[in-house]
Amino acid sequence: MTNTVRVNLPGRAYDVVIGPGLLAEAGTRIAPFLRRPRVVIITEKTVAALHLGALQAGLTAAGIASDALVLPAGEGTKSWPFVEQCVEWLIAQKVERGDIVVAFGGGVIGDLVGFAAAIVRRGVRFVQIPTSLLAQVDSSVGGKTGINSPLGKNLIGAFHQPTLVLADVALLATLTQRDFLSGYGEVVKYGLLGDAAFFDWLEAEGEALKPASDIADVSARQMQARVQAVTRAVQMKADIVARDETEQGERALLNLGHTFGHALESATGYSARLLHGEGVAIGCAMAFELSARLGLCAQEEPSRVRAHLKTMGMKTDLADIAGDLPDAEALLALMGQDKKVVDGTLRFILARGIGSAFITSDVPADAVLGVLRDALAMRV
Repeated sequence: MTNTVRVNLPGRAYDVVIGPGLLAEAGTRIAPFLRRPRVVIITEKTVAALHLGALQAGLTAAGIASDALVLPAGEGTKSWPFVEQCVEWLIAQKVERGDIVVAFGGGVIGDLVGFAAAIVRRGVRFVQIPTSLLAQVDSSVGGKTGINSPLGKNLIGAFHQPTLVLADVALLATLTQRDFLSGYGEVVKYGLLGDAAFFDWLEAEGEALKPASDIADVSARQMQARVQAVTRAVQMKADIVARDETEQGERALLNLGHTFGHALESATGYSARLLHGEGVAIGCAMAFELSARLGLCAQEEPSRVRAHLKTMGMKTDLADIAGDLPDAEALLALMGQDKKVVDGTLRFILARGIGSAFITSDVPADAVLGVLRDALAMRV
């Protein structure tokens, strides 16, 4: 039940291995890349409590020594103080360019540790072991690393490809329902942006993908469905990254839903009010709504997107976000801080239909404001 996706980048190709039980095999899978039998691990406290012992046991079984740095959990860790902590710890650990740093956690840890690895000694190798659905299908693959600025999400960072990615889908059973569904926002994004058949499959198999309360409750069919969903999402991302590693064109499609979503994350202070995947899901629904209003896709498409997200128990609208939000003009201003701004013009990822996204800068501000105002009005 293990699949391998190859990310084909000249001179920097690597495998993404997907399946259950990979944590126990981490040592044997990492060993071929080591110059000396030692790794350093950076993780966060929630993951450490659940899985660090198992990871280090798997490394020890392969004769690999390890030391670990445990950071606080949460989006706030993706910031300068923790970059400094990681970098100074790695230097104190006498990490060399030939060594490997293991990023063990969700998207926050993967982005943060990848960035630290990119700048220590002008670049050391790192392995991603993503523990969340969001990280397994998206942030662990493709080499985007970085931290947030008070002015916007992921505005500070570097492209630094991992040496290996081990996506152990059995670890998903320990996620809270909310964290699992947040990751599903990135899964469904892939069907919406470029594979209508995958979206059809998600509609049919959604029940099998829903979180279970315990690993013992995950049936063989459910585990296989998770492997299949993660594999398809990773394959789509790997293919796009291989063609456009540094987001000069096509890779921007992967930001479907993110232009709205990042603004909403900023508006909620990168807090537990809105998780990243929740922002992406709402953003995808809003991108399809904007596409329909511009006459780019059928009016039924936004409804179909929202219907599936609701079936999965996910947030779909601004009304689903607790607490106050800025007005439409302020949200549009936050969107202007997005990384997709080119020559002062905001690029949107819109759609001609499910599975047919495209990049455009030709979007009237009034149309965006109209979508935002109507969405905010629903909160009253």
